[in-house]
Amino acid sequence: MAKKSKNIRQRRFGTGEGFAGGGAAAAGGGMPGGMGGGNLMAQVRKMQEEMEKTQEELGQVEVTGTAGGGMVEIVMDGHQAVKAVRLKPEVVDPEDVEMLQDLLLAALNDATEKAKALAEERMGDVTGGVNIPGLGL
Repeated sequence: MAKKSKNIRQRRFGTGEGFAGGGAAAAGGGMPGGMGGGNLMAQVRKMQEEMEKTQEELGQVEVTGTAGGGMVEIVMDGHQAVKAVRLKPEVVDPEDVEMLQDLLLAALNDATEKAKALAEERMGDVTGGVNIPGLGL
C-alpha cells in the first residue's frame, strides 16, 4: 500500500523537483532569472537606507514661496515645515488686512508646492520613479 500512496503523492505534488528539497530551484538559487531572495533583500535595504538619507537631507533644504511680487515670502524646508515668514513693510496696511491674508495664503501654497515637488524629485531619484505606497508623495 505504501507504493500506491507514493504514486498518488507524485501525481498530486510532483516529484519534488523545483522545490527547496532538491531539483532545479535548489541548484539555481530559488528565484527565476538568477535573482536570489538574499540579493533582493540587499537591494531593498540599500533603497531604504538611501530613502532615509534623502529624508534627512530634505530637512536641511529650504524653498521659498512668494506672492505679491516678492512682498510676502514663506521659507519652508523639504518636510514642509515653515521656517520663516517675511513681509515687506509696505504690504502691511491696517486698512486692508484681507489683502495681506490672501498674500500669505498664496505664498504658503507656493512654498508647499515647491517643497512637494522637491521631495518627489529627490525620492523619485531613490525609488527609480516607482510609486511606493506610504511615502505620501
